[in-house]
Amino acid sequence: MSTTILNEVQIEDAKQHLIRPLATPTDLCVDATKEISGALTAILADVFAIYMKTKNFHWHMSGAHFRDYHLMLDEQSTQLFAMTDDIAERARKIGGRTIRSIGEIARMQRILDNDADYVEPADMLAELCEDNKQLAAELRAAHILCDERNDFSSVSMIDNWIDETERRVWFLYESYRH
Repeated sequence: MSTTILNEVQIEDAKQHLIRPLATPTDLCVDATKEISGALTAILADVFAIYMKTKNFHWHMSGAHFRDYHLMLDEQSTQLFAMTDDIAERARKIGGRTIRSIGEIARMQRILDNDADYVEPADMLAELCEDNKQLAAELRAAHILCDERNDFSSVSMIDNWIDETERRVWFLYESYRH
């Protein structure tokens, strides 16, 4: 008899997934899934914005320290891009949704773009330093949310992203200060 009940529950669960095909099963409550995936998706938009700005500055770097700055920004952009898949997949793993387009990134990002024709190298580094500090603050806020909602896997991942972000801040700061 318990096997029959279990099968009915499984059938009902399968029917729900036909109605909501992207609703990945999770033991997190619906509100936690919505809040955490929302925070992760906003962070993802910020990471894409910083990635693009870092590549922009990498491509348009000039001056006496060109090679060092160019290589550092290339390394940092690679690290940022590597974060994007992990962030998006984490949101999906817990049953949330994530970014679907460049337009959605533009609507969600909290990091300002820089479309200037020319930016001094020190100003590029200072701007990226501030952007990464802002990202670290957003990651810390998400960390608190995930911890409160018992999403320890996200907490663990965010710990690493904070450390990587702080390293970028450090390198950028030490590179532009006199």
